[in-house]
Order: sequence, then C-alpha cells, then structure tokens
Amino acid sequence: MKAIVQDRYGPADVLRLGDVEPPVAAAGEVLVRVHAASVNARDWHVMRGDPYLARLAFGLGAPKVRVRGTDFAGVVEAVGAGVTRFRAGDEVFGESDAAFAEYVRVPETGALEVKPANLTFEQAAALPLAANTALMGLRDAAGLRTGQHVLINGASGGVGTFAVQLAKAFGARVTAVCSTRNLDLVRSLGADRVIDYTKEDFTRAGDVRYDVVFDLVGNRSLADCRRVLAPAGTLVLSGGGVFEGGSLFGPMGLLTRGRLVSRFVRHRVLVLTAVPSRENLATLRELAEAGALTPVIDRTFPFGEAAQAVRYLEVDHARAKVVITV
Repeated sequence: MKAIVQDRYGPADVLRLGDVEPPVAAAGEVLVRVHAASVNARDWHVMRGDPYLARLAFGLGAPKVRVRGTDFAGVVEAVGAGVTRFRAGDEVFGESDAAFAEYVRVPETGALEVKPANLTFEQAAALPLAANTALMGLRDAAGLRTGQHVLINGASGGVGTFAVQLAKAFGARVTAVCSTRNLDLVRSLGADRVIDYTKEDFTRAGDVRYDVVFDLVGNRSLADCRRVLAPAGTLVLSGGGVFEGGSLFGPMGLLTRGRLVSRFVRHRVLVLTAVPSRENLATLRELAEAGALTPVIDRTFPFGEAAQAVRYLEVDHARAKVVITV
C-alpha cells in the first residue's frame, strides 16, 4: 500500500510517498481504509527529531515508526476475530501510529470511535489528537466550571480552536490570545474577549484575573503566565515551541520547570499529558453531533503532497487544522 514514509530526520523533504506492507487485522483489531488524516505539531517534531532529547522516544538514528501521522477518519475494511463493536462499512475516526497511509490497523479497544454523523471525513480526521488535548486540558486537568474565566494562549491553533469551543460548552467566559489575522476566527468560535498579541501583552493586562490559563504556545515564562492567574488559579501547560534550527529540550524545558515550580507556588501548575481513549472520542462525537464542536480546517492537501502539508503547518503558521485527503 502507499504511505508517507521517513527514513532519516530532517526537513519536510525527508517525507516521501512510498510502498509498505499493508496491515492485516489480527484478533481484536480493526482495519480501516483511510479517507483523511490530519497534521499535528507532533508530526514535524518526529520528522525533525526535535527536540533532540525526544529521540530517546522517537528513535536515535531515525524514527522507529517509518510512517508519519496520528489522526485519521475512514471506513472499516475488515475486522479481526472477536471484534464486536465494529463491522465492515462503518465510518470511524481515531488515533493510531502510521495514519498517513491507505490503511491503518487499530485495536478494537483503542482510540477508535464511530464518526460523527454530521461531519465529513476531513472534519472528523481533524478531531482526535487536538480536540482530545483540549478536552483533557480543560475538563480533566483544570476542572473548568461554569462561570469561570479562562485564558487560552494560542487560541487559533489546532488545539486552541477546539479549546475555545469546549470552554464555551462548559459555560466558561473565554479570553482568546491570537494574532491580528485570526481575531475574527476566534470570535466566531465563541470567544468573549480576544487579545491581539501583536498589540497587547496579555501577561500585563491587569483588569482580569483568570481561574484557568491554558498555554498552548510555550512562548512566555511561568512567572508571566502566573501573573494573570487568580489566587487559586490553575495554569495548564501543553506543548508549544517552534522549530528554530534544532534544540536539546525545546518545549520540554518549560514543561520540566513547570513540574518543579508546581511544588513551591500557591497556584496549581499542571503539565498536561493527553492520552487518547475511546471514551474521550465518544464525548467529542457527542459534542460534534450536538453542534457544540465544529472542526476548523485551514487547508486540505492531496495525499501526494503530505510533505507540503507538514511544511505548511511547521513554517507558515497555519491556523486551526491542516488535513490530508487519502
């Protein structure tokens, strides 16, 4: 089958359309014919092996998993012995390694769920990693409640656009931080207040103290983010960072400092580990079908241009989600 493969670390040029052995659904597994897959920051981090310390997990000399991609949506092609939740022909979406391929194999008990009926394959493929990160950051880590004030730094990105919508669905008052070109976008998603970071420093705005700050960028210090928190507020750190020619720690440095600082300050400082799950995908499906969550897609690329799609996300400051059609 055709897949987007990588045999060494480097820029988007290392990604190529190649032939690999097609997966086969073993007992307890589901084989999905991929119709769409979305691009995440994780893809360019693995592509470049950046930060270097992360190569301990990615693979020292080259990625352990040759095929890129995580999020997908498609149609069940076949099921292995013992599978009861799915059958051939079901439309599904989920998370799995090696999603930039014509077929992907997923455990029945893994991060796989029936596709929201009101979404296209492209929209459904945009959901899993980014929306799950937003859900776990706001609901599970921060415990966001109705009436609370939340600030989302990086509100126009893949996770950020979902975070704005979820925060509103949870009844919070949302302040969104983004660039000038994205102000109208985040307003359309329900943000109550929008801060243009090119004109205003959100860490110096003293008129509001936030119950939750959800930092998706990693471009401000812990002290900066904590400055705008209410006395009992929560700072949730999730990823961030851009490619700057290679780094040892990248956003991991800020996350490590966050873990250390959390022991000594009055605020809750939490480093988010977003774990994919079938249960969370079911929640996202319900929210999407209820109209509370709509994926925003910046651009769609054909399968053969997957390298350009990853480059666009990494270099051109794409907003919302970038999707590949397979």
